[in-house]
Amino acid sequence: MNSLDKQYQELLLTILEHGVDKEDRTGTGTRSIFGYTIRHNMQEGFPALTTKKLAFKTMVTELLWFLKGDTNIKYLVDNGCNIWNGDAYKRYSAVSSLSGQIKSLTQEEFINQIKTDDVFAETWGELGPVYGAQWRKWGEWSTIEEPKRVLKPGIDQIANLINNLKTNPDSRRLMVNAWNVGELDKMVLPPCHYGFQVYTRELSIEERYHIWFTNNYETGMERYFDPNNIPDFDDEYYTLTPKRAISLMWNQRSVDTFLGLPFNIASYGLLLTMIADEVGMIPDQLIGNLGDTHLYSNHIEQAKEQITRKGYPLPKVQIQDGIYSNMPSDIKLVNYQSHPAIKAPLSN
Repeated sequence: MNSLDKQYQELLLTILEHGVDKEDRTGTGTRSIFGYTIRHNMQEGFPALTTKKLAFKTMVTELLWFLKGDTNIKYLVDNGCNIWNGDAYKRYSAVSSLSGQIKSLTQEEFINQIKTDDVFAETWGELGPVYGAQWRKWGEWSTIEEPKRVLKPGIDQIANLINNLKTNPDSRRLMVNAWNVGELDKMVLPPCHYGFQVYTRELSIEERYHIWFTNNYETGMERYFDPNNIPDFDDEYYTLTPKRAISLMWNQRSVDTFLGLPFNIASYGLLLTMIADEVGMIPDQLIGNLGDTHLYSNHIEQAKEQITRKGYPLPKVQIQDGIYSNMPSDIKLVNYQSHPAIKAPLSN
């Protein structure tokens, strides 16, 4: 079994055996532990769990939405991603129930209206300054004045990160933060994964040769790699071999371990890969620091089932335009083998 699925199953078992039962915002109830770390070596494969099927396109769509700086669910629903629908509908329902002038719609009718009515979507599809706003336009929302919104240019944390990686890759300030305390009350949901930091290091000559060797020979030829017989690294065939590796560590205050965490792991794995591609580095370590790490009470049996499954080898990922990929079809998962999905209800 690959080590990522094994780590994930160990986390499920830890929560089941040592977690405490707690009430929560959704009213569902959870079994929870506090403080856990997951670490994955990206050279072992793309971190898509195999003990249940990952909805890869949905995950990709959400990440691209973040990177676009978008905060309206219109792009998501147009691309078949429905994980934020409940949050948008909850806001709409709360307002419509207090106003006799707003027609009450079912959630299905509401989403259909988002898809077909751009004016309706502009008003009711908006979630406030959630991830995309903080990543790409930090502070742009902070000058809202009633009755008219007054905007100032926001800070593009992703662009700044890319620039700093290219000009000062050993900096200890390579961070992106989504926990904007001045704007939490304007968001439909405060960030669960609230920030990430990246770290780079120089690759050794042996590592660079291994990368060149595996990229230029048939799959499986890496077993013939001989670290004791490395040719002169000044040879021209090394010129395009990356000189640095890059790692990413994200921090998460609240972790829906069964439904959300597999998405979070894959999403930050993809983000790391996209950033690495943009700055000409090799993805290295992916690390998740998890706070309130819980199983919802209606996910317990599903978790027990997943623990019994044996994982498959991890897949690879192909990216068309790096950090500037625009559509889910620009990103492909290659050689992904998994067990079937395990259905579980989403708590909003």
